[in-house]
Amino acid sequence: MSHHHDHKHPVLSGKNLKISIFLNILITISQVIGGLISGSLALLSDALHNFTDVVSLIISFWANKMASKSASFSKTFGYKRAEIIAAFVNAASLMVISVLLIKESIDRFINPQSIDSTIVIVLAAVAILGNGFSVLLMKKDSKANMNMKSAYLHLLTDMLASVAVLLGGLLMRFYGFYWIDSLLTAGIAVYLIVMGYDLLKSSFNILMLFTPESIRTEELVKTACSFPEIKNMHHVHIWSLNETEIHLEAHLDFHHDISLSSFNEILEELKVLLNQKYGINHFNLQPEFNKNDTKEIIVQD
Repeated sequence: MSHHHDHKHPVLSGKNLKISIFLNILITISQVIGGLISGSLALLSDALHNFTDVVSLIISFWANKMASKSASFSKTFGYKRAEIIAAFVNAASLMVISVLLIKESIDRFINPQSIDSTIVIVLAAVAILGNGFSVLLMKKDSKANMNMKSAYLHLLTDMLASVAVLLGGLLMRFYGFYWIDSLLTAGIAVYLIVMGYDLLKSSFNILMLFTPESIRTEELVKTACSFPEIKNMHHVHIWSLNETEIHLEAHLDFHHDISLSSFNEILEELKVLLNQKYGINHFNLQPEFNKNDTKEIIVQD
């Protein structure tokens, strides 16, 4: 059986995450106090959103540290899926928060309340500055993997929510338009759902060992069988371990009883071809000749 490894996990600095966690803790505390004093449900809602950011950032920080740990006898893959789990949890929480925000915005639209707009304006501005700084810190790392992207999205959407609270505070102060807060909240919530869905779907597909959407299994099998020595490829499994590793496990049935050295030569050519064409970088291929087993491409284990 052949095994091939060609992958590295990007090790990211946790410094930016630590700064963002600290800033969001300060923002959450100030908004809770301000919301209770001013009677602003919008501020308390934003505080709840910020608190979920703190939790998601802590999860992301933990996952990034765990993903860089080495494999062991009891954990042969290490913790390479820690970041995918973190991305899924963060995306799922983003969706739940969005639904709660929509429900809250409807309630507030039906029953608008008069609040101390000065405190709302000041604390919303502070939240925008704090989250805006965190967004700038996380922007570069957000391009590295799903985990960092999920943390970045939480911060970005929370900054946008604070912008809505600020605008609502200004309109309430100068025009008495208390309903505008509900409208802006609902708009941000819809945006959260749109942004969070793709991340939730991508992380879910990896956790479920689904074949990457960019790979067509039947086409891959035809590519392998284009080698004159290979009779068929069956019992195929293709999955992503994380964002950098795509695994292929399959049985290769040969026309002739070839030597092990010949198999190695064919295998090296096949690995190069499949890596270039499909991005597969981890192979586990079992050679066979006249073996009495099912030749179906997909076999339910």
